[in-house]
Amino acid sequence: MNKYRLLFVCHGNICRSPMAEFVMKDLVNRAGVADRFEIASAATDTDEIWNGHGSPVYPPARDMLRQHGIGTPDNELGVGAKHARLLSRADYDRYDLLIGMDSENMSRMRRLFGGDPDDKVHLLMDYTDRPGEVSDPWYTRDFEATWRDVLEGCTGLLDALTE
Repeated sequence: MNKYRLLFVCHGNICRSPMAEFVMKDLVNRAGVADRFEIASAATDTDEIWNGHGSPVYPPARDMLRQHGIGTPDNELGVGAKHARLLSRADYDRYDLLIGMDSENMSRMRRLFGGDPDDKVHLLMDYTDRPGEVSDPWYTRDFEATWRDVLEGCTGLLDALTE
């Protein structure tokens, strides 16, 4: 069986998209289907990337993951090694789904990709009963709200892919 290749995307790749990356990795591990997935995340903007080096996961986002058992010594999943990286045109061909956190991410992805001819670009919250945008904790400082959005979206996405 082929792997589902998922790329979560947000503005800087230090809060929402890495949270989604590691929540999804945790969910597929718990479901026993990790071997069926390749999961990563990227940024639409270079704000968190200097001289080719990306910032690590933002400490409050990392703390929220840890509070829920992700990024701990028993369940590291790569959280400590994650650094922001910039989305590229080649990502469209590499990944099966490119999951944005908000409408600005969607717009930037479609502009970079020259549209979305293969219908690969989707909002994470479209996999929930309350479509919309994932709360951006960079501005709200409400990492718990972002956690809830990400968990609900990733759970819905996993359900959609494993039905």
